[in-house]
Amino acid sequence: MRKIFALSILCLSLFTCDDGDIITSELEFDDTFRACGDLVIYKTNPSQSLTLQITGSDFVMDDLIETEVHPDNENRLQLINTEYSQNNVQGNHSFRYRSYASSTEGIFCNDVPPDNIQITEDYISGGDYTFYITLIEDDNDGIPAYLEDLNGNGDLNDDDTDGDGIPNYMDIDDDGDNVLTTSEGVTFEEGMTLAELEANALDTDGDGIPNYRDADDDGDGTDTIDEENVTQDNNPTNDVTNPDAGPDYLNDEVSTSVAATAYRIHTVYDTFVITLVAYGLDFGSFQYQTYDFGTLTEATGISLSSNRTLEP
Repeated sequence: MRKIFALSILCLSLFTCDDGDIITSELEFDDTFRACGDLVIYKTNPSQSLTLQITGSDFVMDDLIETEVHPDNENRLQLINTEYSQNNVQGNHSFRYRSYASSTEGIFCNDVPPDNIQITEDYISGGDYTFYITLIEDDNDGIPAYLEDLNGNGDLNDDDTDGDGIPNYMDIDDDGDNVLTTSEGVTFEEGMTLAELEANALDTDGDGIPNYRDADDDGDGTDTIDEENVTQDNNPTNDVTNPDAGPDYLNDEVSTSVAATAYRIHTVYDTFVITLVAYGLDFGSFQYQTYDFGTLTEATGISLSSNRTLEP
């Protein structure tokens, strides 16, 4: 009876301790990876490496960040593909786990790898994988994109204060007054709501509209963009009639109108976030139904961030 009871406990433990993802041991890497060549996807820790070899396929990393003009707005971009998958990779297109008696420093992406590499374990696995790609467009104006959803409907693309066709989250000058949002007295602190952000923002004329969304900052009846009384360079911040009062666009005693001739060129910052998930890995003692490879931080030959200019 004792033997039967012990066997029952053993069987119960076998069926309750395994969650289906990790069979016996766990790989210990951080949540990022890199890429080099045509193509080697890799991640390392001081004594181990995990790689995906894609050499020989018609895939190149540029495919992941290929964009086109958005059909709803010519100022926006959209990804041509938000996912890229390969199933049942084998042979030269395989996952590989290695452990080393030497350091993993410099073993990838170098024309001349270290000459003291000592491999202690080497396992190859087939499996499937999927890249997931996200494009983030932003103006880097100090206001998080989620706080530029003024109507609170969850759609950032229908909030365009100045009506120039560039949504606020991509617009370095939200109100179109030729004073950059970063110069309009907005200070963001982590955790702020939109109401808190606006309550703490500069509102020179006290009309309840913060300067960064107010076309007439000082409330003198002349739009900020037209208060270029000294130099007509599409920058009202350097037009000062009375040095004691500051720029004319913040001085309601100066309301001379000098019509603007142009808007400032806008810069939009594009960031590509690429993650990789592998499925069905089997490295002997390391077995995964699903393995999160992490987020790509560096890839030879491509840039994960760039900027472009727009003319309102």
